[in-house]
Amino acid sequence: MSALAPPAGWGAVAGMGRAAAPAEGVSSSSSLQLAVEPKFQIDHVDFWYGSQQALYDITLSIPARAATAFIGPSGCGKSTLLRLLNRMNDLIEGVRHSGRVLLDGQDIYAADQDVVALRRRVGMVFQKSNPFPKSIYDNVAFGPRMAGMPAGPHLDQLVERCLRQAALWDEVKDRLYASALALSGGQQQRLCIARALATNPEVLLMDEPCSALDPKSTLAVEQLILQLKQQYTIVIVTHNMQQAMRVADYTAFFYEGRLIETGPTAELFAQPKQERTADYLSGRFG
Repeated sequence: MSALAPPAGWGAVAGMGRAAAPAEGVSSSSSLQLAVEPKFQIDHVDFWYGSQQALYDITLSIPARAATAFIGPSGCGKSTLLRLLNRMNDLIEGVRHSGRVLLDGQDIYAADQDVVALRRRVGMVFQKSNPFPKSIYDNVAFGPRMAGMPAGPHLDQLVERCLRQAALWDEVKDRLYASALALSGGQQQRLCIARALATNPEVLLMDEPCSALDPKSTLAVEQLILQLKQQYTIVIVTHNMQQAMRVADYTAFFYEGRLIETGPTAELFAQPKQERTADYLSGRFG
């Protein structure tokens, strides 16, 4: 992550409907003004890996039951911010942050926060599909079993429901006890989504979920996102700007650890307010 300050003249974007502030002496944060209650509120967050600062004064609201895309060049802080939302960065030695991350108004970094309960509420799907070396059924049932759900019809119904939600049931219903590793890459990724849904989350974080998939599998996952966002809050990191346009209701653009601009996806792509955003969207860099 680069610790360089942004070039003068394209610095901060304030909330929707507010004028852009000059770069010098002002953070590159942005707060999307939402017509609905936010699910997450990220409030003046800075983040460091050891002595290297990766995020600078990020302020952002993420709406409930909508898809929000994080876009920007490699190394700009998208995945770091995504992992802050369910405290996955806690697993990395030497990291620290300042500022607050609120989920439904509660600070997820408060001393009394139950991290296991948080990660049940905020599920995650990774860039590379990572099914357990178990059966398809056991992959989906893993989380509920860990939470104490016994074997029986209720667990069977839960596994079926999650596989249906992930648009996978019809493809695997006759081989539920076959190895998940025998599935295709696209099927494995949808299985990982089903596994995340099995803990009854409120939020799904997706870190480049289609980067390793072929076009047909990518289409299947994108169609799934369009369905799931009606029920869940979805935050997706993607390098594919066309994908952001297809699936995201809101988009946030990051550059060198700073949030440069955010807004409704159609508006941000059609009329970016910041020169750096326009340059990125037009392919001048990144």
